[in-house]
Amino acid sequence: MAENRHSGKKILIIEDDRHIAEGLGLNLALQGYETKVADTGPAGLKAWREWAPDLIVLDVMLPGMDGISVLRRIRAENEKLPILILSAKSSAEDRVAGLTHGVDDYMVKPFMLEELLLRVDRLLTRISWNGAGRPEQAEDSGEIGTVLSFGPNTIDLETGEAVCIAGQLRLTDQELKLLAVFAENPGKALPRKLLLEVGWGYSRFTSTRTVDNFIVRLRKYFEPEPKQPRYFKSIRSKGYLFDPEGGE
Repeated sequence: MAENRHSGKKILIIEDDRHIAEGLGLNLALQGYETKVADTGPAGLKAWREWAPDLIVLDVMLPGMDGISVLRRIRAENEKLPILILSAKSSAEDRVAGLTHGVDDYMVKPFMLEELLLRVDRLLTRISWNGAGRPEQAEDSGEIGTVLSFGPNTIDLETGEAVCIAGQLRLTDQELKLLAVFAENPGKALPRKLLLEVGWGYSRFTSTRTVDNFIVRLRKYFEPEPKQPRYFKSIRSKGYLFDPEGGE
């Protein structure tokens, strides 16, 4: 089996359902990850402190301490550790609670294993793009950075600072989330529903006009001619596509 580029990365699974935990551990191990399981909130916090994982998969309904409390404890000390909530709680309010306290991604049980593996891979990948739409290595560390560059625009996806056609800007969290998912999927038409899921925790009460309004804003920031977009393109009946090369 080809070695995963994240081989050796450590993933902590905080999950009290033994079958789910064992299944996740096995499939993540097959991808090259090193895994550890904790079945209570306090045990999860202990494992996080002692084992220093690169990513956490976190259930919400846990014995001893619920997952949101675990999330809050971790975020009080570490704002950057990728955390993916995996929960049977699917309401918009539950998603908002997770996002409010700093979760990076939220999946609802039952879930597709392939989708979870893709999301884990995405969370462990820090992306930088050069003007030709290719990954670019950071010069000093050899790590993949967090800078998105296309055309005359440069955006730090971590700090939110942007130098672009519109000048120097500080982007909002929602704008950064949308830019990050576009950067991870260059040249792919992304449906509005997916963009809503990433940016707002999609529910049936959320209008797709929300995404449309944000795309208008991104075009105003980054397009030479916002009404004739080169980078953030509308794809009829599909959604939006990010073209870092700015093709006609």
